[in-house]
Amino acid sequence: MIHHISFAVNNPLHVAEVIAELWQGRAIPFPGHPGSFVTLSFDSYGTAIEFLPKDTVLKPGSQNKDSVWFDASHPNAIGYTASHVNIAVPISEAEIYAIADREGWRAVRCSRQGFFDLIEFWIENEVLIELLPPNLIEQYLHLVQPENLKAALNLDLSSENTLLAN
Repeated sequence: MIHHISFAVNNPLHVAEVIAELWQGRAIPFPGHPGSFVTLSFDSYGTAIEFLPKDTVLKPGSQNKDSVWFDASHPNAIGYTASHVNIAVPISEAEIYAIADREGWRAVRCSRQGFFDLIEFWIENEVLIELLPPNLIEQYLHLVQPENLKAALNLDLSSENTLLAN
């Protein structure tokens, strides 16, 4: 289960506010990291997405300091990324498209190889989040039940070296 994820974006406050609108949650400053914001869903899992300035990278702490530190000195950190997340939202497809249109961001309904549909919502037209509004969540949840997932992907989970068919 994923409880939070973070993305580097151009405008962390604005992106956090838009995602809060999609979730019907709240965006607040991310404690201890100026210029960063976190969107809270207020669900029972503590689901959150952190948005950091685009030029921020995370680095491991030194031997004397065991926690991660935020380094905001990478001005060339721009463009697309492979990082993305799939999240459920309580608003309709129409509301998602209205928000995307208002922001000038791409949003499109897509099928994932016929297994389930979702809305690709492109934050700042660079960062992908996959949205599951109420009309699409059941299809996704049905697929990811262990027995259904095994059947759909032709998996034999009794083997230690399980590989996907194809």
